[in-house]
Amino acid sequence: MDASELDASTVYVGMVEAAPESRTPIAPSAAEPEKPVSMEHEKPARAEKPENKIVTGQPRRPSPLGGRKPTKEDLLAFATDNPDAIDDVLPLPGSPINLLIVGINPGLWTAAVNAPFARPGNRFWPSLHRAGLTDDLVDASRGLSPQDESQFLRRGIALTNLVGRATVRADELTKEELRAGGANLVRRVRELQPKVVAIAGITAFRVAYSQPRAKMGLQDTQLITGWPPASKLWVIPQPSGLNAHENIDSLAQHWRTVWEARGA
Repeated sequence: MDASELDASTVYVGMVEAAPESRTPIAPSAAEPEKPVSMEHEKPARAEKPENKIVTGQPRRPSPLGGRKPTKEDLLAFATDNPDAIDDVLPLPGSPINLLIVGINPGLWTAAVNAPFARPGNRFWPSLHRAGLTDDLVDASRGLSPQDESQFLRRGIALTNLVGRATVRADELTKEELRAGGANLVRRVRELQPKVVAIAGITAFRVAYSQPRAKMGLQDTQLITGWPPASKLWVIPQPSGLNAHENIDSLAQHWRTVWEARGA
């Protein structure tokens, strides 16, 4: 609703009292032109567009590098056994989650800036944007800004990893790590109760849940002990540039399919 204020200036017109009849009437003095009424309209406050509103989630650490890109020397420092090399992107407790995206594990660049899929050349962010799941194309190479994070949280999208240890390549993970990560993800899903879970990587999924013949797409969660039936599970291709079988368009189609499944 527009709010306005009217500042009406009252105008008094000067009048000369008439002379007695025996005298020559004195012509009344000409009234000064009426001043225009002052109208001051207060501009209504602009409503903030939903896409510009910052939605905050659970606290995350800032980039260890303070907003710069890592050097080769920096990357080596993050090749450790730290099981929590990167923070998850999660909404505040109790908030609904439409889609929980699960990476396999963070790469060294990702750990260095504490931002998911941060290495330049990874097709995660371009494919997600092309699928319409972000308003803007996110550049996470220097870290994840509150605005970037908010694009996910507004839609009820969260991110985590199957394994928290950072490596150069996902195939450096042991079978034991993947299976432990799979069991931990079941617990997380029971806690977070997302409508849909999307694991990005079929090879790691097969190992984590002992399903060597599993294929891409919607999974039968009855084969996974403890998986809550209300949360649908999809496996989609790895968005890494090393995956020559996919491109941005094909990955975007996978994201669209997964996103539409939340309401099915």
